[in-house]
Amino acid sequence: MPLDGDVARAVNWRARLTHRLARHLRTSPVTLAPATPLVSFTFDDVPVCAATEGARMLVDYGGRGTFYISGSLIGTQARHWRVASEEHILALHEAGHEIGSHTYSHVFLPNLDSKGIVAESQRNGSCLRAIVPGLTLESFAFPYGFGSLPAKRTLAAIYRTSRGIVPGLNVGRADLQLLQANPLMDGRVDAAGIARMMDEALAKNGWLVFYGHDVVENPSPYGCSPALLEAALRAASDRGIPCVSVAEGLRRSLRRPAA
Repeated sequence: MPLDGDVARAVNWRARLTHRLARHLRTSPVTLAPATPLVSFTFDDVPVCAATEGARMLVDYGGRGTFYISGSLIGTQARHWRVASEEHILALHEAGHEIGSHTYSHVFLPNLDSKGIVAESQRNGSCLRAIVPGLTLESFAFPYGFGSLPAKRTLAAIYRTSRGIVPGLNVGRADLQLLQANPLMDGRVDAAGIARMMDEALAKNGWLVFYGHDVVENPSPYGCSPALLEAALRAASDRGIPCVSVAEGLRRSLRRPAA
């Protein structure tokens, strides 16, 4: 996700340091050991094209995705896309996709204390449950990809997982409050690169997570074309890798606490 002016100015050396510490110090250590390889496709902010075209493509391949939503953005016009409406969000839920949280205000978490993070989470939960009554929110994604150790500790009491943007395969020792995820963006990966990641997941019985934003021809720098998403879905299908939501991926991957 692009950094707006205020957030870009907030990314000083302290924010970068606390994010680096959050990457390397586990606060929710586990051993992930799925019985089979898995892949999850996730979409942040949820542009209309992701909620419609992207979601439809996943369903066509028998899969379901996770859509991380910030309540304050619902139905608004962003720089690169229009954000999904309440009707789109309800349709995603009814189609079996997972609705995840992305804070209410799409806020830079290193700037918030624990009380602020809880307030953002509660407000977003109330907003999303007004659209989908009884919605259970298990999964969170860090806005802008930046986390901190205090944020991870606070989020662990609210969500089962928090997803970052650190690339890699989720298998073996891992941190539930900083799941690794790989960009599904035309400018950063191609079909051959996706195939290599799928082969690694197959070889290691790992859980591969992708993240992106829009799904449209001539996408933004933060999204993918339908052709790239199709290539990823086909690569998973050809290898027999189930396409599941983050919540389902965790259920299939979690075995025991790490020592």
